[in-house]
Amino acid sequence: MRTLLTVAALGGALVGFTTAPAVAQETGNVIFLHPDGTGASHWAAARIYDEGPDGELNWDRLPAIGVYTGHMSDRLTSTSHGGATVHAYGVKVRADSYGLDGTEPITAASGAEMSIAMEAMDAGKAVGLVQTGHIAEPGTGVFVASNEDRGNQQEIAADVIESGAAVIMAGGERLLLPEGVEGRHGPGERTDGLNLVERAEELGYTVVYDRDELMAVDPATTDRLLGVFAHDHTFNDQPRERNLIEGLPTYVESAPTLAEMTEVALAILARDEDGFFLVAEEEGTDNIANNANAYGALQALTRADAAVGVAHDFVEANPNTLLVMAADSDAGGMQVYSGDGAPAGGHVAATTGAGGLLHGRQGKFGDVFMSAPDAEGVRHPFGIAWIGDDDVAGGILVRAAGLNADRVQPLMDNTDVYKLMHATLFGSNLF
Repeated sequence: MRTLLTVAALGGALVGFTTAPAVAQETGNVIFLHPDGTGASHWAAARIYDEGPDGELNWDRLPAIGVYTGHMSDRLTSTSHGGATVHAYGVKVRADSYGLDGTEPITAASGAEMSIAMEAMDAGKAVGLVQTGHIAEPGTGVFVASNEDRGNQQEIAADVIESGAAVIMAGGERLLLPEGVEGRHGPGERTDGLNLVERAEELGYTVVYDRDELMAVDPATTDRLLGVFAHDHTFNDQPRERNLIEGLPTYVESAPTLAEMTEVALAILARDEDGFFLVAEEEGTDNIANNANAYGALQALTRADAAVGVAHDFVEANPNTLLVMAADSDAGGMQVYSGDGAPAGGHVAATTGAGGLLHGRQGKFGDVFMSAPDAEGVRHPFGIAWIGDDDVAGGILVRAAGLNADRVQPLMDNTDVYKLMHATLFGSNLF
């Protein structure tokens, strides 16, 4: 099936999409957008901060919505690697699982002995993996790699490079180069002597290392693309106070945003006549929130929402594509706090009245945040409260637009995300 998309490259910059005519069909492309660690309260904070309490995010504009239930086979709260495994295979697994059920192989809900991404590649579809964390992060990695321990990052990175995915973008250069080899972003750490950047070039990948090089890529002539955008993650996921002391920005300044990576990935993948499957993850929304970095978490949410806008624009121009998005847990129990502990023009208190952690722009006792103006033009002070550094069940939602989005139900199990994606890619009925 041919995806109708025209992307012009002028001076290395993407100009945009042309609208394809609507075609009645049941199968097509899938974009799975995973803003890790985001519950409804995270999106509420982003809306207040970026658009004001009466405004709308790109996330708000997605027409389909369902409440997400995300328990694992052995616990109520998901993990990043266990939750991603459920999305990739459509079956409940133990929380400590990376493309396996614990240490055991999985038969997917479709009956295949492989993930949905590998099944897509077997069917001739192009697959893309876009990640703001390092290359072995589970939100994208489990779709093409299985390992008994998510800590085996060097093994996982090798599996990702060898997977056959047409587009791979992430941080984690340290996992691609041998010890003693200096890369663009720092020294390699591999202990097996493998140079996975050279291996990627042997496999036909064009390799780029920063935003400028990515935006200079011609999607019309690039069949395989590897983006290596940081030594580790493309963000500094530590408390706000520590970043300020060390003079570090929240995100690596030379690295592209998730929106920029997603736009280029779609332009390349959409050329495949058999269709495509793209998994794109904003990892900063999880890792940064898990460090109770309120300022950084709001930045990460802004970036995630920009990527939603790019994906939604693509779907509106290409109606044979499903955009589905969900997190698998709520990072830190993030909440907006507006009260006596967050006075206008002042600093946040140490805690909320009930004892929850309360942070401002610089962290503990930091300046209050100010909302974007409301409908009356008023800006409101607020702080960000946390329950701690844990992932909790939270108010996770499934959002969708485009092909088969009307199949999103009011209550969606985590396994249903796989079923919806599989139905769209292959015409199956696993519900």
